[in-house]
Amino acid sequence: MNQQTANDKPDVVIPSIQRGKYQHYKGQYYEVIDVAHHSETREPLVLYRALYGARGLWVRPFAMFFEDVMIDGAARPRFAFVGSPAHTSL
Repeated sequence: MNQQTANDKPDVVIPSIQRGKYQHYKGQYYEVIDVAHHSETREPLVLYRALYGARGLWVRPFAMFFEDVMIDGAARPRFAFVGSPAHTSL
């Protein structure tokens, strides 16, 4: 039986990302840490931390992180870059 695993898949290029502070379209701020990939599908995921509350870590598919959302009939970025890592409040 021939099963394909993540290790059998060709290397996937991980997209680059500008690390730093981003604002979500709902107003909260997050620090983008890096891009990782899913262990099984190799899908690129953005690793980021909330800059409020318990400051939890999150991952979101790369394409979804940078897609536009419709707000009151206008397209806006889901997350907008607002500052380099040196400007984040850690």
